[in-house]
Amino acid sequence: MNILFFLTPKAMCAHVDAGATIRQAMERMENSGYTALPVLDKDGGYCGVITEGDLLWALKRLCVMDIKQTENHSISEIAPRRTIQPVTVDTRVEDLVSVAAEQNFVPVVDDKGAFIGIVTRRSILKYCLERYFVCVGTNSR
Repeated sequence: MNILFFLTPKAMCAHVDAGATIRQAMERMENSGYTALPVLDKDGGYCGVITEGDLLWALKRLCVMDIKQTENHSISEIAPRRTIQPVTVDTRVEDLVSVAAEQNFVPVVDDKGAFIGIVTRRSILKYCLERYFVCVGTNSR
């Protein structure tokens, strides 16, 4: 099966620009309701993922005590605690499952490194549930 079946396209994903301020990233997370966001460069290339924890530790390290001060710092000043490698569209579903076990979503890039969307752990689990466990449940009756 092709992983594009699981893809949430870029147009439907919350993300943050690499040049954004810490405040902009915080507001994007708050408005989207997500605890981690892909970071994209100005050309749409994948740069990494920023998490709430990354922001929290950056605020501590930068001694930011006021929300207004977050406007003076870029997310480029933040060192992510984890590097989240993207996958490509030709990644096998089996490999996708092992990557998704470690994080809430898996970024997907094209062959030029441009971000095209994400695969959520929820979509993979739903697929596995329907494919492998629904049949087992119906046979036990």
